[in-house]
Amino acid sequence: MSGDVAIALDAMGGDRGPEMVMQGADIARLRFPKVRYLFFGDAARLQPMLARLPKLGLVSTIHHTEHEVRADEKPSIALRSGRGSSMRLAIDSVHDGRAAGVVSAGNTGALMAMAKFVLRTLPGIDRPAIASFFPTMRGESVMLDLGANVLCDANNLVQFAVMGEVFARTVLGVLEPSVGLLNVGSEDMKGHEAVRDAHAILRATALPGRFHGFVEGDDIAKGTVDVVVTDGFTGNITLKAIEGTVRLYAGFLRGSFRSSLLARLGYLLAQPALKTLRVRTDPRRYNGAIFLGLNGVVVKSHGGTDAFGFANAIGVAVDMVMHGAIEKISDDFTRLAALPNGSLAASG
Repeated sequence: MSGDVAIALDAMGGDRGPEMVMQGADIARLRFPKVRYLFFGDAARLQPMLARLPKLGLVSTIHHTEHEVRADEKPSIALRSGRGSSMRLAIDSVHDGRAAGVVSAGNTGALMAMAKFVLRTLPGIDRPAIASFFPTMRGESVMLDLGANVLCDANNLVQFAVMGEVFARTVLGVLEPSVGLLNVGSEDMKGHEAVRDAHAILRATALPGRFHGFVEGDDIAKGTVDVVVTDGFTGNITLKAIEGTVRLYAGFLRGSFRSSLLARLGYLLAQPALKTLRVRTDPRRYNGAIFLGLNGVVVKSHGGTDAFGFANAIGVAVDMVMHGAIEKISDDFTRLAALPNGSLAASG
């Protein structure tokens, strides 16, 4: 077996099961030739699949597990009864140092509960946040939290800002990310107490990157900032609203091109431009939400993705590992806590 970095894969997670995970890893293998893979799942199902992918087999091992976490299983039940599951053992391999990160397309709540229990949060961080990135008019931006924390105080939002800035640097490659707090207006007096207090802390603290201030909903698609910070309640609703709007316009576009013979002819002429549009907005390119704030790299793939999307989720994990994102987050919090004024520890 060769490779410098090991990534653990929950082979039983996702709507399309082990075959999608295997094929996704085989795609990722071409992009990351120095990465090896630890598959956790039913060996009787995984071994024949891996045998059909001999080049992947050279950089992979299978770890048999008897159980898997169901998609509809409550996180509390999965945490208590899922110790021998593919998800839990994949996370354990990160804790034990056998893998540098884990990727799963399984139950989001169970993955967060298990990862937080096994890996714990980094010093200075109260709660982990779910972060992901998406296309904008300027390029790409990251948003967090996307659903892990429904209620957040000012200190949580400040911590999300620090973690999101590191994500933008490591995964998106932005040298000096700009950070904005999602609010109902850009004026300093707008919003509830938590966002106003977080705004004051971020203005006063020597954070990495550049703090832009408040941003509004339409600033997300504009790409006004590289990092959009909000609570999990607002972030999850915003994400689902964006996904729904994209599907709505895609449906309108398809309907328009089918409306007449002339429209069909226009479709044929517009195919090159439409192909570019599809590539730019393909959700599989942005698959892979990271659980930031944990003492280890944990990436959640969309459960309904295909092999190409799962390969991109693996890419997020590898980028986080290769660029030392966990260490950078830890270093930032250590440095900020040591400041004589405006430390994050004093703000909570």
